[in-house]
Amino acid sequence: MNKILEILGEIRPEYDFSEDVDFIEAGMLDSFDVISIVTELDEAFGISIDGADILPEYFSSLTGIRQLVEKNGGKLA
Repeated sequence: MNKILEILGEIRPEYDFSEDVDFIEAGMLDSFDVISIVTELDEAFGISIDGADILPEYFSSLTGIRQLVEKNGGKLA
């Protein structure tokens, strides 16, 4: 989870992503941010996230992003 928090913090440093809020609904992430996150996750975890998996529910929380990484074969420490 630390790597995911690090990526989110690099993309949008003005927000605290450890909060228990819906990142999309709260306006913390927009569609451009999601594309940047996908690119960073691919590089950080050596995975390739399928375009069909780029859904709001995967980017609304840390749990959702973790599930997306794991679904695509990424290993979280």
